[in-house]
This record gives sequence, structure tokens and C-alpha cells, in this order.
Amino acid sequence: MRVLIVAVGQHVPDWAQTAYDDYAKRFPPELKVELKTVKTEPRGSKTLATLYAAERKRIEAAIPRGSRTVVLDEHGTALRTTALAQRLKNWQLEGDDVALIIGGPDGLDPQFKQAAHERIRLSDLTLPHAMVRVLLIEQLYRAWSVNAGHPYHRE
Repeated sequence: MRVLIVAVGQHVPDWAQTAYDDYAKRFPPELKVELKTVKTEPRGSKTLATLYAAERKRIEAAIPRGSRTVVLDEHGTALRTTALAQRLKNWQLEGDDVALIIGGPDGLDPQFKQAAHERIRLSDLTLPHAMVRVLLIEQLYRAWSVNAGHPYHRE
């Protein structure tokens, strides 16, 4: 199974990239986690609808055909770690590749969010995009560790 994180925005601080890379290398070969970044549409005098449309087009181009699409959204379902672990297990059993989508500075196109298979949230807080990448991959690793019986997660 492959988990693809599609993140709008190409530049992240070195600390965030280092943390992301540290977690990414921990996954076993049977659970491949990849990151694809897509360009943020330049702001300026463009309407929000124009920004959404441009970023949506880039996001959709980055998602492999047939993937389960899961968007990170502040109004999505809140999950405990064990619930994320169960979701991960279900995705693996179904054999679906999963694309987890992190939106840009203005979020994601509302129609794109509505069309996604799932919407989840990492926090009730508004988080910087670089932090979201790190938190997401850490939580995926933690979910994998729960399923594998690895002692990383303690409850």
C-alpha cells in the first residue's frame, strides 16, 4: 500500500523537512509513504474561486488514479490515534492507495472537499502548513506502530 501526502506549498523550514524525513524513513517497505508538493497559486488580485481552481487542478494531477482521497479539513472527523490506526488497517486491507491532502493558505476548494472519500482533522487549532506535514506523518507512523504492536505508542 502506498500513502501519498499531497501538500500545497513547496517551501518548508529545514527543521520541518528534517522531522518529516525522520519519520518517513521509519516505515516498513509494505507501507510506503511519499510526499508530493504542489505549487501554491500566487495570490494578488485573484479571486478565491480562481485560487481554488488552480490549486485543485494541481492537486488532482498529483493524485494517482484510483486512490482513496482523504482531505485534512478543520471541519473533518476528529480521530483518536487508535481510530486512525483502524482506518490505516482498513485502507491496507482494502488494498487502496491513499492520498492525504493538505490544502494551501486558503484551504481547499469546497467542492473538492465534498467529493473526497473522507475528511479528517488533526486538531481544532489552526496550524502552520509545515507543522501539519510533521504532525501528519508522525500520526501515520504512530498509527502503524499501534497496528504492528510496536511500543512507540503508549496508552
